[in-house]
Amino acid sequence: MRSEKLEVRNDKKDETDFLYSLIPLDEFKALMGVDDREDRLCRFCLVTASLSIEEYCKRKFLRKNYFEVFKWTGHLVLLLKEYPVSEILSVYTFNEKQFFENCGMILEPEFYRPMVGNDYNEEIPFELLLSPSLKPYQFKAIKVIYSGGYDHSSIPSDLSAACLELASWNMNRYRGRRIGMSGNIRGAGVQGEHFEMSMPENVRCLIEPYKRKTI
Repeated sequence: MRSEKLEVRNDKKDETDFLYSLIPLDEFKALMGVDDREDRLCRFCLVTASLSIEEYCKRKFLRKNYFEVFKWTGHLVLLLKEYPVSEILSVYTFNEKQFFENCGMILEPEFYRPMVGNDYNEEIPFELLLSPSLKPYQFKAIKVIYSGGYDHSSIPSDLSAACLELASWNMNRYRGRRIGMSGNIRGAGVQGEHFEMSMPENVRCLIEPYKRKTI
């Protein structure tokens, strides 16, 4: 273990290079048969659909970096909240003084290993197993920094299909093919446009297995 000032890395690539969507913009435009003149509406529909799906499932799906702090009790299994976990970026231990100074000791990878559950749809299926050699130490806390969620090349097909269905449904309603536009999605990206928070039953069926049962 060695001392190191903690700096949580931000995943800037996901925020700047990609639309926050479970399917690519170009794929959606091709399936909907629209051109670049409707880019703004397509982006709005995709972001709205993706955020609505995440809100319904009570979890985030697109990959980003997270950190969690665990009070040290001597227990060697740490349950990580976000999943799937693609990479453990770093693990730190703190004594009382280090905890308040945010300057912990980096824990080398040989002292821990991630363990994946049998099914991504399990509740909290990712665990970090610590080495028994750490048990005698009187830590204050342990901090885990990891990458969680799907990248754009590994999003499950049923989540992509749900995003397509919901975004298409919203786009058709925007075009006036259905009646009853009400409610507001915050941060959706189009000034003054509103959609309902409800979603079609076929979308619910697709995303139900991914819904977090507990928070």
